[in-house]
Amino acid sequence: MRWENLTVESGGHSRAADAALFGADAVVSRTFDTPEFRGITFHEVRARSIINRVPGASRMPFEWTVNPYRGCSHACVYCFARKTHTYLDLDSGLDFDSQIVVKVNAPELLRRQLGSRRWPGEHIAMGTNVDCYQRAEGRYRLMPGILSALRDHANPFSILTKGTLILRDLDLLVQSAQVTDVGISVSVGFTDPELWRTVEPGTPAPERRLDVVRTLAEHGLDCGVLMAPVLPFLSDHPAQLRATVRAIAASGASSVTPLVLHLRPGAREWFMAWLSQHHPHLVRRYERLYADGSYAPKWYQRRITRQVHELAQEYGIGPARAGMPRRIQPPEPPAPAVTESTQLTLI
Repeated sequence: MRWENLTVESGGHSRAADAALFGADAVVSRTFDTPEFRGITFHEVRARSIINRVPGASRMPFEWTVNPYRGCSHACVYCFARKTHTYLDLDSGLDFDSQIVVKVNAPELLRRQLGSRRWPGEHIAMGTNVDCYQRAEGRYRLMPGILSALRDHANPFSILTKGTLILRDLDLLVQSAQVTDVGISVSVGFTDPELWRTVEPGTPAPERRLDVVRTLAEHGLDCGVLMAPVLPFLSDHPAQLRATVRAIAASGASSVTPLVLHLRPGAREWFMAWLSQHHPHLVRRYERLYADGSYAPKWYQRRITRQVHELAQEYGIGPARAGMPRRIQPPEPPAPAVTESTQLTLI
């Protein structure tokens, strides 16, 4: 495994800029013989940096990220982050699903960086590369320390997840939302159970993710749904879109934002291999639709966006808003009790 490509000694390797740096001599690999972790190897590292700047050419609407994990046991066949594993001489297929890098010092490192005079206090996005609430988080418990650091520094942040484990940290999220802007989104691209079992085999079921949305809303936390990805010819039929938006609306989501599947190098090869196995009749259609690159044609993206927005309006929810991250105002202290004064009288 080529750890040196992600170490300080790599001499300014261009790929190292988007990941936390760590020393190759400090990697500890572990396996756990429990059903949820069988077949997975965890590579524990001590990161040298945890707040990452997003490249200027990125389409992402944020500038800073925190990623405590690399690789993801959710095993979504379309995951755009798969290519990052090839930087370690791991493959973007099974290795991405089963060789998980864990930055075990992420909470303490983040607290130190947030306290630096050089940190401008800007928004930090999490879950945008791999899911910070994947199964590994149940064992390593990095997010409570990360959220506590963000709360204590009143630093705005957002989380995107497919994991139900986020509810374990509900109290921390509520506390954070009382002092800073917090944005939470759950990813639910479709509700078809058969499609979910094959395309997102390591994730909680869509209905369980929507239960997360419902619970967050009940605790005063707005939660939007990223309806992603919409899979051409698999989850884009009008009836499927309607069923998904209807379920999202019923969960109490504050917004729904559709995103059509994009197939970047690394993810493209793995997804197309899956497609040829499960839906071979669609291979040529995908090759034509994505002939010009990683993204579906604009006309197709606009059509899906329009349909979802119309359905969302019908069901009483809308697209994501710039002001979606919110702050919960702490309850005002009760007013002091007013007692009527008694005038003394002489008898």
